[in-house]
Amino acid sequence: MSTTRCQVVGFLLSILGLAGCIVATEMDMWSTQDLYDNPVTAVFQYEGLWRSCVQQSSGFTECRPYLTILGLPAMLQAVRALMIVGIVLSVIGLLVAIFALKCIRMGNMDDSAKAKMTLTSGIMFIIAGLCAIAGVSVFANMLVTNFWMSTASMFTSMGGMVQTVQTRYTFGAALFVGWVAGGLTLIGGVLMCIACRGLAPEETNYKAVSYHASGHNVAYRPGGFKASSGFESNTRNKKIYDGGARTEDEGQSPPSKYDYV
Repeated sequence: MSTTRCQVVGFLLSILGLAGCIVATEMDMWSTQDLYDNPVTAVFQYEGLWRSCVQQSSGFTECRPYLTILGLPAMLQAVRALMIVGIVLSVIGLLVAIFALKCIRMGNMDDSAKAKMTLTSGIMFIIAGLCAIAGVSVFANMLVTNFWMSTASMFTSMGGMVQTVQTRYTFGAALFVGWVAGGLTLIGGVLMCIACRGLAPEETNYKAVSYHASGHNVAYRPGGFKASSGFESNTRNKKIYDGGARTEDEGQSPPSKYDYV
C-alpha cells in the first residue's frame, strides 16, 4: 500500500471511529433489562451514561436524566471520563491529520513537517481508540458483575425458589457500537503511524574524508633524478625553509616537480 493511500485510509477510519464514539456516548442503551424469566413484560427499562429510560408496551417512553454527579457510581463516572477524553483526542487528531495529508499542500510545508504531524495525529488516534475500548470494557465488566450478583441473590435457600423482584441488566447496543468505534479509531491511528515512515525524507549518508594540511615548516630538497637510485639530495644546493628564514643563496633556480619530498 502506498503512503498516500495508507494515510487516506487511516484518516477515513479515524473519522468513522470518532463518529461511532460520539454516537455510543449519546446512546441510552448501554444496559438493557434482561427479559429472561421476567414475568413483567409491560415495562422495558434501559440505561445510558446520562439518563435512564422506561418504555411501556403502549410505545410511550419516559427518560429521566441523572440529577446528581457525586451520587453516581465511581465506575460510571470513569466510563464517562474515558469516552470524553477519547472524543476530544480524536477531534484534535483529526484537525492535525487534515493538514498532514499528502494530497493537500499548505504553503511551503515540507514532507518532514507533514511526517511529524501524521505521527502526532496517529498517536492521538491510538490513545483515543484505547480510551474508548477501555471505557466500554469497564462498563461491560460492571454489568457482568452486577448480573451475577443479582442472579445469586434471587435464589433463596427454600427449595431453590426464584424470586423475580430484582431487575437484571445485560449488554446494550451502545457497548457494541463503542467497541467497533474504538477499534476503527485504533486501526486508523496505526495506519497513520505507518504512513509517517513513507513521508519522512530519506537521509543521505556521505563518506567522511579527512584532509591533512601541511605543516608550517616545509623543507625543499632540490637534486638530480636518477633512474637507478631515485631521488638523491644535493647537499650543496640544499634549501631549508624554517619559519620563513632561508640559509641559501637567493640566486638558485626554483625546484622542479621532482624535487619535493
